[in-house]
Amino acid sequence: MPERTDLRTALEELAATPVLLIALDFDGVLSPLVERAEDARPLPRSAAALKALAALPSTTTALISGRALGSLREVASPEPETLLIGSHGAETWTGPDAAPLTLDARQAELLDAAADVIESVVAAHSGTWLESKPAGVVLHTRSAADDVAADAVAAARDGLAGLDGLKVTDGKRVLEVSVVHADKGQGLGLLRELSGATAVLFAGDDVTDEHAFGVLQPQDVGIKIGEGSTAARYRLGSPEDLAGALEDLYALRRQCASSGHS
Repeated sequence: MPERTDLRTALEELAATPVLLIALDFDGVLSPLVERAEDARPLPRSAAALKALAALPSTTTALISGRALGSLREVASPEPETLLIGSHGAETWTGPDAAPLTLDARQAELLDAAADVIESVVAAHSGTWLESKPAGVVLHTRSAADDVAADAVAAARDGLAGLDGLKVTDGKRVLEVSVVHADKGQGLGLLRELSGATAVLFAGDDVTDEHAFGVLQPQDVGIKIGEGSTAARYRLGSPEDLAGALEDLYALRRQCASSGHS
């Protein structure tokens, strides 16, 4: 995609699209990163802007997160109409009739074996902890010293190497292990299809968000939050900066709706 640097111009064009999808990661995007995952909450300005956007005509909001759906609902308190993708695409909530994630016997056995590996790593590395998800398990190292974290990840990878069928992904001080091979790019594709979006805004901060940035189309807007290499065309320094961009998009989209341009 061609490089463009003027985010304001891009938002003006995006606001005029007939059917808009706004899909956002949660941690590090709507919420600042925090030490304890359960303490994360969306910034009030961002939450208000997303709620206002969801109320506009032909506008769909969604969250795409590495969190399990239950955890995402607990910390994000999404609006009832907001669509949800959890566990990096392995879990989806697209309405009351959406089928829950189910694992077959082989996947369930593999998940138990992966959990055993991570539990043994956590027991041997201070400051690390395990998070269980419906389709996976996560090694968290944010509270560990850097050398301990590196050793823990290496030990986990060694222990998991003998288990065929796992998807293992590095994130920001996490190692994600899943028995379902899905990613945020696939999740975004599903949301685009369901919403009938003619253009998409996606914002993310982690390496796992690159799958979603990679499937964006020329009319879409991808925003990377924070540092790191990215396929996104735009970058903002912090979740606080994104709040301002969401407020701008709401004002522009409302103006287009009132003038009949969207």
